[in-house]
Amino acid sequence: MLVDELAGRTGTTLARAKARAVAGTTRLGVLPGGRPGPRVVLAKPLSYMNLSGGPVSQLAAFYSVPPERVVAVHDDVDLPFGAIKLKIGGGEGGHNGLRDITKALGTKDYLRLRLGVGRPPGRQDTADFVLKPFSAAERKELPVFLADAADAAELLVTEGLLAAQQRYHGR
Repeated sequence: MLVDELAGRTGTTLARAKARAVAGTTRLGVLPGGRPGPRVVLAKPLSYMNLSGGPVSQLAAFYSVPPERVVAVHDDVDLPFGAIKLKIGGGEGGHNGLRDITKALGTKDYLRLRLGVGRPPGRQDTADFVLKPFSAAERKELPVFLADAADAAELLVTEGLLAAQQRYHGR
C-alpha cells in the first residue's frame, strides 16, 4: 500500500520486472533549495511475503543498490496501529519476510520502515491477523497513516535516518 502511495505521488508506473516484482524508478522528495530528491526504485515483490528476499536482492543487484540503501517496508505487530518507526539493522522480530531478506542480502544492515498494525486480539494467530482486512475504524485512519508513512519514506531518503526517526518516533 505504501509503495502504491509513493508511486501515485510521483506518477510512477510500476511494471513487471524479471525479479518476480513490479518496479519503477523515480525521484522521491525534494532536497533543500527545491531540487528533486534522489533517484529511487519503488518495488513490490510478487512472491509470497515470506519469500521476499529473492526479489529484493535481485532488484538491489540489478539497480546497484547496496544493502545499507535498501528500505524494507513492513507491518509490525509490536507497534500500535498507525505508529511509524525507522531503523537500520537489528532482528527480524519473528517476521519471516524480513528473515528472508536478511538471508538473501547476506546482512541485517538494511533500512526498515516499520508500520504498526497492532497486536492480534486474544489468542488469534499472528499470521491470520496480519492477513485479514483492516477494521472499519482502521480503514478510516488508513489514508492519513499511509500519507504519514509516505512522508517518512521521503524524509528518510532526502534527509536520512536520524531526521526521520526524530520526526516520527514518539508520535
